[in-house]
Amino acid sequence: MKTFLTLIAAAALAGCGVEVASTAATGASIKKQELQEGQKTMQRAQQKIDAAVGQMQQRAGSSADDSK
Repeated sequence: MKTFLTLIAAAALAGCGVEVASTAATGASIKKQELQEGQKTMQRAQQKIDAAVGQMQQRAGSSADDSK
């Protein structure tokens, strides 16, 4: 009887280990997606900043031409 209870306890604990590993893998996958989305957002923001700087430089150049 003791052996049977020991086997049941061992099986239950092994099952918990699998669940913990699965949860950790899912959490890591979610974090990876968040990181990728953050990188895409940063790239889009950088493109907008570059475009705005380009427009400012064009305006500065055209106003310098107007004053001549």
